[in-house]
Amino acid sequence: MAQFLTLSRAARLVGVTRGALQRKIKDGEFETFEGMVSADDLLRAYPQTRLEDDALLERLTQLKEGAYAKRLRERLLPSPEVLAVRLADIGRELGEARGELARYRSVNAEFDARLEALADRFGGEIGVLLRGLRDELRQQLSRAPEGAEHHPMVVRDSFMRVMVAHVHLLPSRHEFFVEGSDTLLESALRAGLALNYGCSNGNCGQCRARVVSGQVKKVRNYDYVLSEAEKANGTVLLCAHTAVTDLVIVAPAAGSGREIPLQQIATRVKTVQHLAPDLALLHLQTPRTRRLRFLAGQYVTLQAGGAAAVDYPVASCPCDDRNLQFHVHRMPDNPFADLVLAGLKPGDTVNVLGPRGEFALREVTANTQVFIAWDTGFAPIKSLIEHAMALSEAESLHLYWLAAPGRGHYLSNLCRSWADALDNFYYTPVELPESAAEEPSQLQETLERVVRDHPVLRDVDVYVAGAPALLEVARNVLVARGLPAEQLVLGYPR
Repeated sequence: MAQFLTLSRAARLVGVTRGALQRKIKDGEFETFEGMVSADDLLRAYPQTRLEDDALLERLTQLKEGAYAKRLRERLLPSPEVLAVRLADIGRELGEARGELARYRSVNAEFDARLEALADRFGGEIGVLLRGLRDELRQQLSRAPEGAEHHPMVVRDSFMRVMVAHVHLLPSRHEFFVEGSDTLLESALRAGLALNYGCSNGNCGQCRARVVSGQVKKVRNYDYVLSEAEKANGTVLLCAHTAVTDLVIVAPAAGSGREIPLQQIATRVKTVQHLAPDLALLHLQTPRTRRLRFLAGQYVTLQAGGAAAVDYPVASCPCDDRNLQFHVHRMPDNPFADLVLAGLKPGDTVNVLGPRGEFALREVTANTQVFIAWDTGFAPIKSLIEHAMALSEAESLHLYWLAAPGRGHYLSNLCRSWADALDNFYYTPVELPESAAEEPSQLQETLERVVRDHPVLRDVDVYVAGAPALLEVARNVLVARGLPAEQLVLGYPR
């Protein structure tokens, strides 16, 4: 009997994105059954892949040998109580499978005996045919594969179920995994999902969700009081509970920037890293109980000291909502940038108001995602890329970074590290003179290169951030070459 796995489980087992599997399904390499893929098809397509259970075992070995083994083990491994429940759940399934197998064997033995009795009774040609049928069945059963529990992909999936829990989110149909004793909220944010939450500390109740099926466990204390009706229908706080078993939960997720409330937070400077004489990476850290909820690509207003407030796009991933990064470029009439580059020190206060803006990833698709940044337009693009990596949905990611020679590609090493680490990430730095804004032909030539690299534009989502001249040329060139207008998302680095 064929064994089927959900697309998310299958992708995690073989270490590829969901988009890569979706592409194989679209190309006819895989057949699906109710949205699931066959374990046999998966094993044939990825026979030599470094599989998840091997990676986990290696990580466990490293934990035993590491100087911080205890702390890391607590991060990776579920608690003994959670492990016991998961093992009992798998044991129960194994017992049911063995019971069903015993029943099939009993039915087969009875059927075999009846065929033998009928052959003796009728004799002659009919008897020969009946014995032939019996012998054929015996042969087929002797050649049958071992039980489902011995299928290599099913074995690996069973191991993964012991180590991590799989969560199916309604109504959005997103999925994510919970490792160790991480809370449901932490795991969802790490997976790139924009769930509702406020304090993330068990006080506000904004991260309430209803458990439809599965079992959760409280891992953090909280002060918010759930009503008796909420408790009765399975409502829990995502910031205070972890998954014991696989879950189905109902929790709203933001689909656009308009759905995220404006927040005002006093943050502290963690570091100011000078990337060039007139450019710095400002790293702010929020209080543990007041994290900034935002979508990748959005911007906030920053204010410090006596300097006027200025808008900047967040250059970091929403999956790490406490650590916020900004690329601050010295510009005329911008005292805040002067303050950052010359005066801000670790521990200083910077007030953050936001988020705002609709420059965000489109509803999750398996399309190739192309990112085009000009100069410090890389800041919001970086946030989008890190978010896309967390979602692990796109078949591939391709960054084109347009900048002047010299300091222009100020984080090029980071981009190259992404390309080195990920099989599906590509980085193309493009040098353009400062005069390119007044010479659209140079911008058009670069965008024509994008079209040559990705000729089937209907299968591509394009995100562009930079000066208005780039946005205008991108709209004219890419849409004219066949990119659906709704698959072009434009943003301006404020």
